[in-house]
Amino acid sequence: MEIKEKNKILLNANQFDAFPGTRYMGSKNKIISNIWEVLDNIDFDTIFDAFSGSGVVSYFLKSKGKKVISNDFLSFSHHISKSLVENSSVQLSADDIDFLMLNTENNRSDFIQKTFKGLYFTNEENAFLDNLRSNIDLLDNEYKKSLALSAISRACMKKRPRGIFTYIGHRYDDGRNDIKKDLKQHFLENTKVFNSAVFNNSKNNISYNNDVYNLNVEADVVYFDPPYLTPNSDNDYTRRYHFVEGLVKNWEGLEIQENTITKKFKRTKSLFDSKSTVYQAFEKLFAKYRDSILVISYSSNSLPNKEDMISMLKKYKNDVEVIEIDYTYSFGNQNHKIGNNANKVKEYIFVAH
Repeated sequence: MEIKEKNKILLNANQFDAFPGTRYMGSKNKIISNIWEVLDNIDFDTIFDAFSGSGVVSYFLKSKGKKVISNDFLSFSHHISKSLVENSSVQLSADDIDFLMLNTENNRSDFIQKTFKGLYFTNEENAFLDNLRSNIDLLDNEYKKSLALSAISRACMKKRPRGIFTYIGHRYDDGRNDIKKDLKQHFLENTKVFNSAVFNNSKNNISYNNDVYNLNVEADVVYFDPPYLTPNSDNDYTRRYHFVEGLVKNWEGLEIQENTITKKFKRTKSLFDSKSTVYQAFEKLFAKYRDSILVISYSSNSLPNKEDMISMLKKYKNDVEVIEIDYTYSFGNQNHKIGNNANKVKEYIFVAH
């Protein structure tokens, strides 16, 4: 009862303030108010967030009282939405957290210690991760598991300079306090952050971890924020976040590429990866979800361009509107790029009825 009352108070205030901030590539946190300004003009009850990523859009819409169906092909992204969007009341108790951090019975895995020694974290932190990951599997509730996996994923990303795993060591150490903190402290702090973000919006929200083309979802609105295919940077989320993705999946079914310095795993190919298939990717999406109102976030420096997107949408929809937002991309701590005109683009929001 105490948790429900607390969550009710947060919902009546500004629930979105409780969302765990992120440095996730492509996160819509900075323009969520612009997205809501568009969506608020649409009459809808249910929305399908097909590429949920950081979970910011799904969580925001849940805080607005909508029924949210969330999906992402990355497991660590899925668990964020499962723990905070699908989950409405379950939290990690103090006993759960003590068990996760302190239990050492029957935990004999040293996979992380051997595979990633000297790459990202200290030997002590790697041992902590091996033990913690084993303990998470022993939790008796799926939402508790998702909360713990989300907390350690965010902890690992906050501990890393730039929050990514495309390099080894600490070459991008900018002196932030997050980098100085021990990984155990990060995890403990993040269990509290995720616990405090759990709330009930009285809707049956759902989180999927699947290829969007394999799902059959019915919703008033379908929101697409797919990987952007740009000429100057890749859209390989797996390369940037392979360690936390592997950690969440416990590297089951993943093929680690031993010849790579970062010990990344072999990625799954996507239609959004290349010029030769990205148009097909959008055509399939628009055809599949043609019965819903379509809302798409995309960038002016990406393919397909604005005209091509409008043209494809008009094959399935009579009315297509484009809202343009001035936006400056900044990734990680690349402060030398702030003010660089090459980073200034238009963020498009396409609305197709």
